[in-house]
Amino acid sequence: MTEHAPLRLPSPMPTVSTAGIALPEPVPVQWYRPTPVGRPSLGPTVLWLHGGGFFRGSLDQPEAHAVAQSLAGHGLSVATVGYRLAPTPGLSWMKTRASIPRGRFPLPLDDVLAAYRSVSAQSPGGVILGGASAGACLAAAAALRATDEGWPPVGAVLAYGFFHAAHRRTADVQQRATGHRRITHAVWALNAMNRNYAGSRTELNNRLAFPGGHDLHEFPRTLSINAEKDNMRASGDAFASELVDVGVEVQRHVLPGTRHAFLNRPGTDAFATAVSLIAEWSLGE
Repeated sequence: MTEHAPLRLPSPMPTVSTAGIALPEPVPVQWYRPTPVGRPSLGPTVLWLHGGGFFRGSLDQPEAHAVAQSLAGHGLSVATVGYRLAPTPGLSWMKTRASIPRGRFPLPLDDVLAAYRSVSAQSPGGVILGGASAGACLAAAAALRATDEGWPPVGAVLAYGFFHAAHRRTADVQQRATGHRRITHAVWALNAMNRNYAGSRTELNNRLAFPGGHDLHEFPRTLSINAEKDNMRASGDAFASELVDVGVEVQRHVLPGTRHAFLNRPGTDAFATAVSLIAEWSLGE
C-alpha cells in the first residue's frame, strides 16, 4: 500500500563527527557517527549512495553529505561511498574533477561491494543499503550481490530510484516531471543514460546492473520513498510492486508535490520528511 506522507518541518542541522577509513581497494568511504560524539549507534549502519545518473555526483553533494549528517543526528551510524563514475555521455575521455578514472558497470558496483564488506565488518547491528536516484539502483544491485555472496544486508532504502533497463513513460500526466526535467528526464534521455552506464546490450540486461524485472525473492525488507512528479517514479513504483509480489516486506511512501532529487535540497520540508522516514524505519520506530 502506498502512503502519501505528510510533510514535516525541517529541524536544525546537527553537527556530527566524520572520519575516513582505508579499504583494500582505493574506494573513498566517509563515516558519520551519531551525535553527540561518543553516543552509541541505536541500530544498523546505513551505507548511503548518492545519485547523479551514474556519471556525476560526489561525497560533498547534499544528497550524500547532508543526508548522512542528518541521519547521524537521528542516532544512526552512516557511511557514504565515493564509487567510480561512468563516463560522461558523449565525453568518455573526461575524468572526474579529482582526475579519477571513470568506469562503467560493474566497476561502480565493485566499489560499493568493497565498501559494504568493510563497513559490515564494523557494524554488529548489520548494514542497510540505501541510496537516491542512480544510487538507489546501485543499492538494490548491491543488495542482490551481497546476498549472492552470503553477506545479506538487513534492509534497503530506495529514494526516487529507477531499477529497469528501459524506462517507462507514465500514463498519468500528474506524475510526470515538469520544467527543464521534461527534457533532461525524458524517457529517451534516461534510456541513453542507462545504456551509457551498462556499456553493452548484454550488460544492460544483467540483473546486477538493473535489478527490475529479475528474481527478487531474496531481497531484504525495503523502504521506498518516491517523488510525486518524477519521470523515474514509474520504475520506482513498478520495482516496489515487484518486491511486494514476491513477498518482500515493503513500506511505500510518495511525498506529495515533490520532484526528483529533493534530497539535494536540505532545509526543505521534503528533505526533513524523507530523513525522518528513513531514520524511523531504520531504527524500527
